[in-house]
Amino acid sequence: MRHRTLLAAAVTAAAALTLSACGSGAGAEAEDKPVISTDATASPNKAATVLDQPFTKPELVLTDTDGKKFDLREETKGKLTLLYFGYTHCPDACPLTVSNLAIAYKDLPKAARDKLRFVFVTTDPERDTPEELGTWLRSAGNADFIGLSGDYKTVEAAARTVGVGMAPPVKGKDGKVTATHGKTVLAFSPKDDKAHVIYNGKEATVEDYAKDLPKLLRGQTP
Repeated sequence: MRHRTLLAAAVTAAAALTLSACGSGAGAEAEDKPVISTDATASPNKAATVLDQPFTKPELVLTDTDGKKFDLREETKGKLTLLYFGYTHCPDACPLTVSNLAIAYKDLPKAARDKLRFVFVTTDPERDTPEELGTWLRSAGNADFIGLSGDYKTVEAAARTVGVGMAPPVKGKDGKVTATHGKTVLAFSPKDDKAHVIYNGKEATVEDYAKDLPKLLRGQTP
């Protein structure tokens, strides 16, 4: 049984949206400060947080890995939608998150997979071309996963509306590129297309997703 808190729950939710500087040798983290419901329910392992004030799905039209326009709201309407912002050159968080979700996704019955969409939006559109993004997703995750790229400022604005912070990739004097992005996986319910649940990508495991996905597909909260 989860216990509701006020300020403490908000802190837990904010922790799920921690920013991480990703790059070769980079590991510094900085706290993001999104607007989060102050009455949320955190799971015991802190992998998931259920929000009393759900996020609305971003109004976002980008380019998919086939080079076609993809309207996030229209294309995922009525589907359980897992949304993640990251990039293919990320050395740790992104491949781990995508891999964990891919394993849990693969174990679902086909009928359940047909009702689920995992959408990966790149925070590094200059390097993540549609073709490269598609190749990476097939390798790190699953061929069914959707990759989107587009104008950086458009992506950043959309991410902010769901409490996910990001910063443009920066090349250091040593030539290494460091990018900063939130690690949150947002689960938008098939019932109302709103995110009632967010996952801390640093904490969520294959087991967490495997346990929760059947409930989320029914429009329930874990």
